[in-house]
Amino acid sequence: MTARMRMPGWLSGSGKVVADALPVRLGGRSLPGKMSTPVRMAGLDWTLFWVTVALLIAGMIMVYSATVAMPDNPKFARYAHTYFLTRHVFSLGIASFVAFLAFQIPMATWEKYAPWLFVGSLVLLILVLVPFIGKGVNGARRWIPLGFMNFQPSELAKFAVLLYASDYMVRKMEVKERFFRAVLPMAFAVGIVGVLLLAEPDMGAFMVISVIAMGILFLGGVNARMFFLIAAVVVVAFGMMVMFSEWRRERIFAYMDPWNEKYSMGKGYQLSHSLIAFGRGEIFGVGLGGSIEKLHWLPEAHTDFLMAVIGEEFGLVGVLVIIGLFLWMIRRIMHIGRQSIALDRLFAGLVAQGVGIWMGFQTFINIGVNLGALPTKGLTLPLMSYGGSAIVMNLIALAVVIRIDYENRVLMRGGRA
Repeated sequence: MTARMRMPGWLSGSGKVVADALPVRLGGRSLPGKMSTPVRMAGLDWTLFWVTVALLIAGMIMVYSATVAMPDNPKFARYAHTYFLTRHVFSLGIASFVAFLAFQIPMATWEKYAPWLFVGSLVLLILVLVPFIGKGVNGARRWIPLGFMNFQPSELAKFAVLLYASDYMVRKMEVKERFFRAVLPMAFAVGIVGVLLLAEPDMGAFMVISVIAMGILFLGGVNARMFFLIAAVVVVAFGMMVMFSEWRRERIFAYMDPWNEKYSMGKGYQLSHSLIAFGRGEIFGVGLGGSIEKLHWLPEAHTDFLMAVIGEEFGLVGVLVIIGLFLWMIRRIMHIGRQSIALDRLFAGLVAQGVGIWMGFQTFINIGVNLGALPTKGLTLPLMSYGGSAIVMNLIALAVVIRIDYENRVLMRGGRA
């Protein structure tokens, strides 16, 4: 049953929305029964916009706090104290400009070119593995140098898989009850991405992409038995990856007992110092800039473990504020997706909800790792951690969500999205 079949009476014969029958809300308010008074529906979702800006500003402040003392380390002695802040602000500028351009693109265009964007992301994932093209750091080859920044194709792959999976489910609505015709082609596409990501290696990005694809399959209406079968296969596959990889097994053992002297100076080093940071922060923290762990004790304090610095400097209160902002943002994104589906815009709805799954899952994993609730995994905190590629793709994804909301509002006025 398609979305159009589930909404009798919502649309008039001309395709225009009947205002007094719409079961959706705009900006937290129900649409009035009669359109006798003007309603600001054609504008942007400014609350979502400003929550995003608040997270970006908080991230910028914390990246500076986490990196201001790094030049004191001989390894970074040639860098200025504002080196990482300057690069982060530069990335924010590029990301904001590209996100503005992404907002101008109608969802029909994203849907039309979704398969080609997916193919382009595969090409980049192959190129990053080619010597003299891809850049390796600490044994991982994940970046392509662009001169002004290092681009990480796996971040584009998250967005490309999200669009491709949404487009795929719209095209396969008639056969979604048939496993081989509905699921296997999508599983094959994600499997190719997974092979390329594991060759870098980047298991964290593969986990996020797998969850995005599975979430869109589920929301797109794939049979529940099929979905749980897929989930079981994915869990077993990741379990086997850990089982047959010694260094991944060591991470699991270190996560279970980071204070063990066997791991405390090795695989459990980051986790143990992250927990020390949260312990020092207590309820209200030691104050902005007062972190001790960021002074060369906690590795990757400005990327994977930025939340530990927040916990140390702002305590439980600061952590809860950040979590609250993310929860509100993800809830609003999912609501925009539901609005789109209610308006018979299945592709746009699945894209918005896919972005919500992406942001929510990656935030959950990052905070869980910082708190020691999950094994260490190299995933950054969306919108906040240092990293140009992630910031660019995060803002593009959110710009697309705001575009979806904008088109919803236009459609609910009786216009054309």
